[in-house]
Amino acid sequence: MDKLDKNIIEILKSDGRISNAEIARNLDVSEGTVRRRIKLMKAENILSVYAVPDPKKTGYDAEALIGIQVDPNKLEEVGNAVSNHEYTTWVSRTTGGYDIFTWVTVPDSKELTNFLTYYLGNLDGVNKTETFINLEVLKRGL
Repeated sequence: MDKLDKNIIEILKSDGRISNAEIARNLDVSEGTVRRRIKLMKAENILSVYAVPDPKKTGYDAEALIGIQVDPNKLEEVGNAVSNHEYTTWVSRTTGGYDIFTWVTVPDSKELTNFLTYYLGNLDGVNKTETFINLEVLKRGL
């Protein structure tokens, strides 16, 4: 990855819908060069371009960060189960007091309670959770 690739990524971070032609004009290169670079970065999993919706405007009024302590022999199983739930927006294995952190977006506090009680609470290997309710998002996306 060179400076041109990094510049393309920076432009896409600020506007994921910008055309290849506009990127090319901004960087003084051909549209074909930009198209090939983006295609290659996507193929090598360097770059993904996707929409980041506003949860509140799409019917998800509650968000929370959840720390999860897990039996060491169940890390992969629990991580996969949490990753596959419709309410999780990201999941990360971590060091420290919790083995896994996840960010969830749910329609309301009742659904958050159901997720914590009936989903996480019933996963084999989950020893403890701690939930941090989101009050305000100061930055969303990358």
